[in-house]
Amino acid sequence: MPFVDISARFTGFAPARLVSATFKGPVKFGDFLQDTMPGSAPTVPAIDWPRREAILIATGPRSSTGYALHVVSVQQRGARLVVTVKERTPALGEPVVARVTYPYKLITVPRTDKKLLLHFEGRP
Repeated sequence: MPFVDISARFTGFAPARLVSATFKGPVKFGDFLQDTMPGSAPTVPAIDWPRREAILIATGPRSSTGYALHVVSVQQRGARLVVTVKERTPALGEPVVARVTYPYKLITVPRTDKKLLLHFEGRP
């Protein structure tokens, strides 16, 4: 299924734990952000809500700048929308800055009634 990565338009998201959520409108998305980051929630980016929905995936805090998320695929399988992501981890000796980071991806897909199933490639 085609998706659009709009992560660059969504800055300042710093969740304390793993996040995998879908949003069909800006109100629920905004409420989620306020609940996740009270007082410092980022702004919901502009999305074509009548035609698209947002999927937010985050790993939670990481210890350096060497971590990143990559969306490998988005597939419809039966009643599920399977989003496969891969977390990039820094290699030993790789030059990174030791500071807390919050890798995430915000993508949009055509609206669907399918339930989200998040799959991390390389994890059980």
